[in-house]
Amino acid sequence: MKTAIIFDCEFLCLEGSQRRFWCAAHDPDPVIAEIGAVKLRLEGDFAILDTYKAYVRPIDRFGNRYALDPFFTDLTGITEETIETKGVSLQDALAGVDGFSDGARFWSWGKDELNMVAISCYIAGIQPPIPAHRFDNAVKLLLAAGMPIEDLAKTPSNKLADYYGVDHPPLQGHDALDDALSLSYALQHLMKAGKLRPETFDRP
Repeated sequence: MKTAIIFDCEFLCLEGSQRRFWCAAHDPDPVIAEIGAVKLRLEGDFAILDTYKAYVRPIDRFGNRYALDPFFTDLTGITEETIETKGVSLQDALAGVDGFSDGARFWSWGKDELNMVAISCYIAGIQPPIPAHRFDNAVKLLLAAGMPIEDLAKTPSNKLADYYGVDHPPLQGHDALDDALSLSYALQHLMKAGKLRPETFDRP
């Protein structure tokens, strides 16, 4: 059965980190604290087959656990208690999402893998377990389906389902799984409408 993995991650930040490119002296390294993923069928009814979520204990380059900034908690809903009770190591989270994928290609709105794998693994001092060629940018899928470039530039992943008028259960923005679901609902809608051909997922 042909599938794609639609994923999203939440990574550490303070207020203003993004516009500073995480370069202020007090900015944390942008390591991940949450992974969400959706298994989307690329044939038949284009069903959402399964979901995956993992909270990750964010570790700095000296091996110490980062404290969460209140801005990050307000943004994502992830608390210290969440990390303490549900958080796993980066290695376990990546092994989990890799197993969940069954070898399918990963797609995110942009290049979340740079934070999820490249930056986080570098900071943790571990070998990346999922190679770069297994990731791709879902922006090209929406572009192929006819989404205007100016809309692509201003629509975040958590607004994609609403952009296409898709009815869906309530979603929380900046929750990794819910953001992945928003993108998945949009892709599902476009495939059902015949605007996005499943073969597009196979193009390099």
